[in-house]
Amino acid sequence: MGKIAIIAGREFNERVRKKSFIITTILMPIAFVAIMFIPALMMNISSDEKKEVVVVDQSGLVGNRLQDSSSLHYTLSDKTAEEVAAENNDIFGILIVGKDVATNPTNVQLLTYESSTINIENEIAGQISSIIESEKLKAYNIEDIDAILEAIETPVSLRVKQLGESGETKESSSVLNIALAYIFGFLIYMFVFLYGNMVMQGVIEEKSNKVMEVMVSSVKPFQLMMGKILGIASVAVTQFVIWVVFILVVGSAAMSIFGLNELVASAGSAAAMDPAAAAMMSSSMPAIDEEMVAIIKTVTDPAYLFRILGGFLVYFIGGYLLYAAMFAAVGSAVDNEKDTNNLQLPITLPLMVALFVMLSAMQDPNGPLAFWCSIIPFTSPIVMMVRLPYGVPGWELGLSIGLLVVTFVAIVYLAGKIYRVGVFMYGKKPTLAELIKWARYKY
Repeated sequence: MGKIAIIAGREFNERVRKKSFIITTILMPIAFVAIMFIPALMMNISSDEKKEVVVVDQSGLVGNRLQDSSSLHYTLSDKTAEEVAAENNDIFGILIVGKDVATNPTNVQLLTYESSTINIENEIAGQISSIIESEKLKAYNIEDIDAILEAIETPVSLRVKQLGESGETKESSSVLNIALAYIFGFLIYMFVFLYGNMVMQGVIEEKSNKVMEVMVSSVKPFQLMMGKILGIASVAVTQFVIWVVFILVVGSAAMSIFGLNELVASAGSAAAMDPAAAAMMSSSMPAIDEEMVAIIKTVTDPAYLFRILGGFLVYFIGGYLLYAAMFAAVGSAVDNEKDTNNLQLPITLPLMVALFVMLSAMQDPNGPLAFWCSIIPFTSPIVMMVRLPYGVPGWELGLSIGLLVVTFVAIVYLAGKIYRVGVFMYGKKPTLAELIKWARYKY
């Protein structure tokens, strides 16, 4: 174990001193925060610019009832569409409403001078649809139809609670579950690829510099590989912790700037109340709905946080170690990175499958596909992270982690045997069959 620790320490010290480590450690969280906030800022900037739509209403039902929105301004015209177009005004487009639109709702056209968007089209179609529906209701001669419709409109806010094994209930938020499943699953996918490739490139560099030939004479290939994998794993964990701290600090600052702290505090106090009190507070503060209360209750539950964060740490490290061993075996078998393409396919294929299963598991986290892929070690690091927010029986979690650990040790052992042969092989591009043959050699 001492030799493994020495090799791991060397890998850690060598990589954290590189400029690439410092640059990516600084730029990645900045890019992440920018991805979160820049689209919102851009939307706020663009929302001030209203596009003008000239309405040519041949039916006489729609034109004078269209309401301006945050992005569109309607101008009713008594001219024909041809006359409006001939004027060549600086407008977004011309909305032509047919004479028989009430009986033929397809008789509506939007002529634009620039590309339209789905939001604009849905906004126009939605308004026209509501106007036509209102006109049709008037045909039934019901007095105060608008007031009646407004009175019977009843939005339902569904509170979801999950039953525990002992019969107790706890808040559940499908929005939070899906968000955490996607974020943590994708993070594991990204880190496995990023740092697994880093292990492979490190092995290729040392092989080309004839460094490993000297090292193999003093340490076992298994020790050398394990040290390299654990060393780069410590680099990954260090970088990830820095990113998390940075994002939390920037996120807290952003919440203070945009005044979100008061909203969270209010939602937290509402979550601590009984349902009736929470409902009264929600009615007085529309921004705090039942979903927000459920999210606050869930993320402040210690058991929930321990399950999610603990599971992420276990599967993050376990998934990396498993795939890093396979990437290291590929790196020891080739002379340069160009020769790794064909050999990487058996490694990357399970990761791609896990990513697709992750999307399916969000809809059915307890289905057979999600269950088996969360047990199989090559897909479990990503798929199990999708299931964890929804709750997983202890025996399934134990079986999944146990198989992941056993498979990792077995892969490291086999990769070490490939390592021992491949480190001395030059000028030849091995096939997958040859790697399997090397792994079966007896020493």
